[in-house]
Amino acid sequence: MALIDLDHVNIRTARLAEMVQFYGEVLGLREGPRPGFAMGGAWLYCGERAVVHLVEVATAPNAPTPQIEHFALTAADLKGFLCKLRDLRVPYHIAIVPDLELRQVFLRDPDGNRIEISFQADEQADLSDFDGCAA
Repeated sequence: MALIDLDHVNIRTARLAEMVQFYGEVLGLREGPRPGFAMGGAWLYCGERAVVHLVEVATAPNAPTPQIEHFALTAADLKGFLCKLRDLRVPYHIAIVPDLELRQVFLRDPDGNRIEISFQADEQADLSDFDGCAA
């Protein structure tokens, strides 16, 4: 697996409109296209790239809870990466993005931070989740 770049930041918020306005006014990001996810939210673009993903939640997360839900990287060689995770007994969950068919691999670091590694739709592999136990 070869990491390519940092893809986006995902932030949970109970103040979606205020957050969209803040990121637009303060950072110059613009709201743009977003896949048809079941939950509310907004994707904010820098040029042609959606760099901040806001996810709408019913109540604001507690102050001591980080507002960043995960960070994401794009990569190549999905099959090789999943083999490596299984070899190291690192649990993961796979999701497919609606409308885009991107393969997302979610895992956690030793501190529990959630990480997403995103692969293109044409990458083929066993898309079963792995609980970290040897098969």
